[in-house]
Amino acid sequence: MTSYFAGIDVGSTMTKVVILNQGIVASVIGPTGPEHRRLANRVMDEALNKAQIGFEAVTYVVSTGYGRINVPFADKQFTEIACQARGIASLFPRARTIIDIGGQDVKAIKIDATGRTIDFVMNDKCAAGTGRFIEVIADALGVGLDEVGELSLQSHHPAKISNICTIYAQQEVAASLAEGVPISDLLAGVHQSLAERINTMVNRLRVEDAVIVTGGGAKNRGLLKALSEQLGHEILVPEEPLITGAFGAALLGKEIVEKARQTRTLLQTKQRILEEIEIQ
Repeated sequence: MTSYFAGIDVGSTMTKVVILNQGIVASVIGPTGPEHRRLANRVMDEALNKAQIGFEAVTYVVSTGYGRINVPFADKQFTEIACQARGIASLFPRARTIIDIGGQDVKAIKIDATGRTIDFVMNDKCAAGTGRFIEVIADALGVGLDEVGELSLQSHHPAKISNICTIYAQQEVAASLAEGVPISDLLAGVHQSLAERINTMVNRLRVEDAVIVTGGGAKNRGLLKALSEQLGHEILVPEEPLITGAFGAALLGKEIVEKARQTRTLLQTKQRILEEIEIQ
């Protein structure tokens, strides 16, 4: 009988589910709403439908992320740090530094060759440096969020953005736009400002290759370019950078079950040997 394992990552802005057995068989990404419990059930049902299995086929479920305690069907909870580290170590065995740029926070994680977390730093006090910062600036410029990265790459003279506070930066960008500064230059300047802030935080860990960027920010080519220049390192991005935490959660669940099965098998073997000795 095939065993399936699920990871559900309830982030501040997006919720992700991954179902796997030997590999990923289904994944779902949806916006996080105010009612985490109802959302968790909905996205899990959607993932099960994609995998064409029922919930009874899932052996173990691990939840992670901002709303992990609000997943009623989870067997265990892990922090997003642990799940990101496990997921990335599986996808990129050479990974040593992970930068997760989410909607409301930024995390930098240092891992060893086994995928174990050595250290991490996190910015969750302010929107500066996060996906929310870019979203606010894009709105001020009248640009779609999916256009921001490509537009910034057209810049030849990135604007200097002096404010790192989201509100003041929004006002500064709006004023510069009124003065005729091209949108591409403003966006490139915003990305440089963001990259500088993230670089300052990440370098507390002493960055090592390979550097992997995850989260929504990993889909912004303009930000990736600015960040690579600031770090002085090449950046690698997973095929789907939003699901790595959920993927790691599912892997951790799978490992828990496999270790339990191994322990049970060893105990059964030991008991059988003892019984054979007694018979002799």
